[in-house]
Amino acid sequence: MITMRSLLLIVCFVVIQTSLIAQHTGLLRVSGDNHYIVKQDGEAFLWLGDTAWEMIHRLNSEEIDHYLEDRSEKGFNVIQTVILAEMDGLNKPNAYGHRPLIDNNPVLLNEEYFKLVDYVVEKAARLDMYVGLLPSWGDKFNKRWGRGPEIFTPRNARKYGELIAGRYLSADNVIWILGGDRIPESDNHYAIVNAMAEGIRNIDSVHLVTYHPSGAQLAADYFNESWLDIDMFQSGHSSEAKEYSYVIESRNIKPARPVINGEARYENIPDRFWEDDSNPRLDATDARVSAYWSIIAGAAGYTYGCNDIWQMYDEKHVPAISADTHWKEALDFPGASQMGYMKRIFEKLPWQEMRYDPSLVLNHNPETESFSVAAIGKNQNFMVIYTPAGDDLRVDPGKLGTDTVVGAWFDPTTGQLEPTGVYNDRGPVDFKPPASGRGNDYLLILADEDIYSRLF
Repeated sequence: MITMRSLLLIVCFVVIQTSLIAQHTGLLRVSGDNHYIVKQDGEAFLWLGDTAWEMIHRLNSEEIDHYLEDRSEKGFNVIQTVILAEMDGLNKPNAYGHRPLIDNNPVLLNEEYFKLVDYVVEKAARLDMYVGLLPSWGDKFNKRWGRGPEIFTPRNARKYGELIAGRYLSADNVIWILGGDRIPESDNHYAIVNAMAEGIRNIDSVHLVTYHPSGAQLAADYFNESWLDIDMFQSGHSSEAKEYSYVIESRNIKPARPVINGEARYENIPDRFWEDDSNPRLDATDARVSAYWSIIAGAAGYTYGCNDIWQMYDEKHVPAISADTHWKEALDFPGASQMGYMKRIFEKLPWQEMRYDPSLVLNHNPETESFSVAAIGKNQNFMVIYTPAGDDLRVDPGKLGTDTVVGAWFDPTTGQLEPTGVYNDRGPVDFKPPASGRGNDYLLILADEDIYSRLF
């Protein structure tokens, strides 16, 4: 028989466990030099995100488990998703028949809908993952395209910000992402976004805040405000995007902030679909080039995306942007696993100390789709050079401050390392990758013996 004392102990245990779940991941903060993100203990945090915009709106809890567990196994540590979703998220209910707001009023939250948002945050915490949580998609303040409707004013945006901030204040694994694929186009738009940010900050001074702009834009170009902790850009779904250029531009904006590529070339989306959705589809190669260009140029992280996964496409839904693969099948597209390989190799290096330096590449290196990007550690103890098409590289290992330099090729498609040799002499060396041509991208790593030993 359960006594009142036993029942109270059970309740206390559940409360403690819930608190532990919220605290497991630990709050993130900006590093002392404002260039990257760190955990509570000061360890550098390399953001590897996935784009799951419609997860809360379209999936049930079992499907959410399936998705999050898959992404955790593959090495992702941030999931970007939306409370007031893009695909008619105000009027079309979630998998349990609930809409997010009562009468589409931002100050009247529907408790039943938000229980699933709570579930996502808590489940992610159990998996040691963060939720990049968008309060709303951008069509709710700037319709421009999409379903809308526009429901926000500066006044209710501030109150909405306060409400959601209070709800998730104790969840350490939340990162606030304002915007939602929009830039402001009027004074009212600016006022709404700033009011929502102020509402969040009125309640919450501990979680990081950033902004997700539309394609080919930097957040800080529009909101260089005190509430913007992290700059974010959307390099967009184009094989012609030069992702490294956005990072360089962000690094020149004051005050300094970490910068994230928050939406880049989606795997299995038609290249430049806004021009012609019958264009060839972007693939895992595009995702890798986009990612390595971003990180080596100095980004604090990267968000992968897949056309079929962001919308959680299945046979029940009308496909957007020519989606053609069930989201569960798309989880195993090669690009996702290859993002995990990238994260693991950089985490073996002091990646946060990398300084972008194109002069390290001594051979002719035009800024085409095969442009080689390079960076060197601030202590001159390692350098990395990424060649998107397996081009030969001419590099001087003597740029490192050590008598003995050891090298290896890293294959971004398999995660495997292949030693290249030991270099004791000063002067340029010609490095030939194991293969060349599109899809044969490689990362050359040159390091002192201490850094090199961490790679294997």
